Amino acid sequence: MVFENGLSNEVLTSRVFERSGGDVRSPFYRDSTAILHSSPFRRLKHKTQVFFAPSNDHICTRMEHVLHVASIASAICRPLKLNDELAWAIGLGHDLGHTPFGHIGERILSRLMQDKGLPPFEHEINSLRVVDFISCLNLTYAVRDGIISHCGESFLRTLTPEFKVKDFSTITTKNGIMPATWEGCVVRLSDQIAYMGRDFEDACRLGVIKASELPQECVKVLGRSNGTIINTLVEDIIDNSMKEGVIGFSPSVFEAVCLMKEFNYTHIYRSPMLDGYTKYFKRLIELIYGYLTDLFETAGTEAEPYAEEGNMLAAGFYKYVKENSARYIEHDGNFDRLVFDYIAGMSDNFCIDCGNEILRPEHLNENIERSQTGKWFDVSEG
Repeated sequence: MVFENGLSNEVLTSRVFERSGGDVRSPFYRDSTAILHSSPFRRLKHKTQVFFAPSNDHICTRMEHVLHVASIASAICRPLKLNDELAWAIGLGHDLGHTPFGHIGERILSRLMQDKGLPPFEHEINSLRVVDFISCLNLTYAVRDGIISHCGESFLRTLTPEFKVKDFSTITTKNGIMPATWEGCVVRLSDQIAYMGRDFEDACRLGVIKASELPQECVKVLGRSNGTIINTLVEDIIDNSMKEGVIGFSPSVFEAVCLMKEFNYTHIYRSPMLDGYTKYFKRLIELIYGYLTDLFETAGTEAEPYAEEGNMLAAGFYKYVKENSARYIEHDGNFDRLVFDYIAGMSDNFCIDCGNEILRPEHLNENIERSQTGKWFDVSEG
């Protein structure tokens, strides 16, 4: 079976702005390096995948996840004679628009956006906004299409590309979007492969569930360890795709995939541990959103009010406002998304630090700790 993309190479490698020629890298490899060196990619190492566990080095972060997806997608593409460099680039960039605290943060930010009359927050849509507008990476059409079309939460047995050029500026929801390339289809399924076994493994490591709780129907078909699950699913996709002429799982394996998906959603994603996070992160994000919104509505682009706040969050936010306010007017025609973009780009740790800066600025902590009556001494009066 030969998989050929229905869009021309000229379309797939096109960019909004022309790049200089003579580069030894292919267009898609060039995209990978642009993503790797970008600030949004660097912040993924401190963004939640599923479990918020900054002190546990063995729990998967968002950066590890995108590397897993890129690796799995490339492995599937090679025997199918697809472009593994395209798949690698889409995999690296597909989650650049994720909020702090994973899907919990996404739901919180989405509600705040809807309260303001904006479309719901979807990280797929925001990932394209990040590479196009926030960071201006000037990626190829094929990579941008794969990013906005990855939709890892929608499980389908097989995928076939929709060979038409999308007008990205008109897309406000991921619903109903299909990739324009076979490689994009591979990444979409690789996203599910990457997180299914790893989320299960992390949940076991944290004591949320026991490995023995996984239904025997899943164990029999997929295995119990993350490595075995990945290997089973990768081999099945390769074999079945060659047989059916579409990218997808065999019926029996897909049945086990759906069963494990339901198990993970019931016992992991809706677990009391993650529910406990939700209340805390909701208070934190709402605190930051309210503070920044009030500050921007009061101060606009004037420097002095931000300085008068006396905290690093206000100072950092003003820098963002100063550097990007004209771009927002040119691109959006308003500032409706400015605060949301700023919060969505935060890492978990930075988001927590921002909350602390609002309530007790760091410079106050330093002044107290330097004083003789700080935490190290109990000094008598006199």
